[in-house]
Amino acid sequence: MTTITLYSTAACELCERAERLLRSMPELARCTVRVVDIADDECLLGRYGTRIPVLNIDGKLLDWPFNADDVIDVL
Repeated sequence: MTTITLYSTAACELCERAERLLRSMPELARCTVRVVDIADDECLLGRYGTRIPVLNIDGKLLDWPFNADDVIDVL
């Protein structure tokens, strides 16, 4: 099973849009979607703070803006 990690933070409109996109994709029904708030981790905040939302799909990073086709291409 593939795990997709969405790096985001609270009150981030783009992050909310990215999460809605992932939740709406039937192609991801067999995937686990994990949302990680970078504000809770100084290392993640330094790495992704200016880039969120960012997806990590099996070690491949996908920066915003991305759409469903981009996610499927990485899968």
